[in-house]
Amino acid sequence: MSRTSSLRLARLRRRIAQSAMRLVFGSTSKPSRGAPLPSAGIHRILVCHISHTLGNALLLTPLIQELQAVYPGARIDIVTRSPVAEAIYGRYFNVGCIFKLPGHGFGRPWRYLREWRRLRREHYDLVVDPDPQSQTGRLLTMMAKGRRTLGFDSPKKSGNVTHSVAIADAPRSVGQRSVFLLRAALGQVPERASYPVPDIRLDAREREQGREALARLLASHGLSPAPHGVIGVFANATGGKLLPSDWWAQFLQTLEPLSEGYHIVEIVPAFGRSLLGSRYPAYFSSDLRKLASVLSALSVYASADCGVMHLACASRVPTYGIFTATDADEWGSYGPGNHVIRAYDMAPAEVARELIRIANGDVAPARAAAVIARAVLPAG
Repeated sequence: MSRTSSLRLARLRRRIAQSAMRLVFGSTSKPSRGAPLPSAGIHRILVCHISHTLGNALLLTPLIQELQAVYPGARIDIVTRSPVAEAIYGRYFNVGCIFKLPGHGFGRPWRYLREWRRLRREHYDLVVDPDPQSQTGRLLTMMAKGRRTLGFDSPKKSGNVTHSVAIADAPRSVGQRSVFLLRAALGQVPERASYPVPDIRLDAREREQGREALARLLASHGLSPAPHGVIGVFANATGGKLLPSDWWAQFLQTLEPLSEGYHIVEIVPAFGRSLLGSRYPAYFSSDLRKLASVLSALSVYASADCGVMHLACASRVPTYGIFTATDADEWGSYGPGNHVIRAYDMAPAEVARELIRIANGDVAPARAAAVIARAVLPAG
């Protein structure tokens, strides 16, 4: 099936789900006007997040962090369609069961029903539907056995929850809005607090293995460590976000002479073929956490908006997202060291110059901070 046919089928399924939900539960959800969500007495939590894409799965991790902070003694279960859910959420101490629904429930009804029966055996103090659009997420939220339910009041949602928050008040950022949902339901003022950044929870050993793998890669090409480190470039994306090969050729033609003090490494896409003509040392892995480990060893990561961009951000490497098609305010990486390049009307050479300008501006303060830290910290 072509990508166009898949998108049409997905839109058709979404329309059918919306029509069915509205038929049963009414036109839209209604805002709740009861007491705020309690900050105590909640020990069992279920998060219903149905999107299967890598980016969306990673952008749920800020909510997981917030739930752990608010309810540190609670168990958090997750129902998802992500095929890499264990790799993303499995290192969060409070995460318990991960219920994995098949990507297309109609194609695998028995597997869908098996996971649904497992889910229905559980009882929850709070069930969260963090997506303002998914009708399946709302249906699962309403059908799970939960004393309290939380979700967005949105024109695209049907079915009521015990605690709802107007989507119009939420930030545009996908990673931030689910945290806003929880904070607003608790009666907090979300604008006054910083938001957690996506995090895949790499441990020290994984980061060390990433540094070792990157060093071996550079050594195999006769390259010694560079003063400013390594720029990783990932040239793949889906749909209209994919930048053509000539765009990357112009970008790199400008980037190379400006990137003195850096090495450039290509991150190879999942289909295992270089998109940059095998011009640079290249790293490939089909293991999500190994890929994240190597990404964490980079000094700069650059790509268009894609799942690997969100993985880089979640690996805590300075991430530079190049946005030419999608909404940077909605999908852009945020947090310290991360940058959005709004390249909608920029030539590739302009994007390269902007990236290096920002990167070189970040290098000096980072080095100064490291020198100060070494001077202040006691020896040993």
